[in-house]
Amino acid sequence: MPQPRVSVVVPACNAASYLSRCLDALAAGAPEGTEVIVVDDASRDGTPELAETKGARVVRQAVNGGPSRARNAGARVASGEILYFVDSDVVVHPNAIAHVVGFFESHPEAAAMFGSYDDQPVVPGLVSQYRNLLHHYTHQTGRREASTFWSGCGAIRREAFLAVGGFNEATHPRCIEDIELGYRLRQAGHSIVLDPTLLCTHLKQWTLRSMVLTDVFCRAIPWARLNRARGSAPDDLNIKRSQKLSVLLTGLALLCLPLAFVSPWFLAGSALAVLGVVALNRHLFRFLCRTRGRLFALRCIPLHLLYFFYSGASFAWVQLGSLFGITPRDWNDGPPAAPPASR
Repeated sequence: MPQPRVSVVVPACNAASYLSRCLDALAAGAPEGTEVIVVDDASRDGTPELAETKGARVVRQAVNGGPSRARNAGARVASGEILYFVDSDVVVHPNAIAHVVGFFESHPEAAAMFGSYDDQPVVPGLVSQYRNLLHHYTHQTGRREASTFWSGCGAIRREAFLAVGGFNEATHPRCIEDIELGYRLRQAGHSIVLDPTLLCTHLKQWTLRSMVLTDVFCRAIPWARLNRARGSAPDDLNIKRSQKLSVLLTGLALLCLPLAFVSPWFLAGSALAVLGVVALNRHLFRFLCRTRGRLFALRCIPLHLLYFFYSGASFAWVQLGSLFGITPRDWNDGPPAAPPASR
């Protein structure tokens, strides 16, 4: 019986600085018949020309429409039974495409699967290392029967993708489009599997500013809006119970701080709340300690508290706004100055 054919779809916008590494990794060990489709989302830096020199089929978008539209455009011209979505700033590990094929052959019940960043991010710096290692840890410890989907390195049977209408360009053109697609796949009765052995390296450089803006306007607010519209939120990945409790404790710690001028007991309460957050996330900090050392793990504690603070504040903003008929805007409502790349 012949193996199913894979169509790799890579959305790319001004990705010339790292697209070459992405395409080289995909080509290495790709099974015969694999096609690689790069959808150029109105780049201005020679991205489509670079993709052509690497032998990829290039689909050009005249106007930047975001990753949802780009991925859908690639899927429309794809001929494979499996659609493998890979972000342009991702370098898949050797034989990734063969891994995807083998997964679907051994899991006929699964409609989709996705992997994880590895624990060797190449960009130095505290924020970039923290951000990418947090993503790695979250996917490595998530439930295998996933509640949603990730398009940075994830594959879907083409039949299932088309049956649910693909990515929603109208409501989620730029942010959490993969999460929203995953919800619809699950609602239609399809199985999605998180495969932690499908690994890739992330090439993106993060700054504190880009991390906060992306998390607030391209993750927390649209995700909170989506879950509110659905009336429920899964207990998985970034929003499992321990993460929600960590948000509450972080808020309590901040509320207690100004009251420390009234009584030192409030300072003690703030410290205890922080210790509670560390305790709830002890496995993460142990992982960071093992991979980058104790000092690195300690330096990540303030970043993780900040992450919980703005994530919780964004969720509260959405909930409070709904009481007054106000819908907080996010990047799905209009592109930022520089459209976000992979998250």
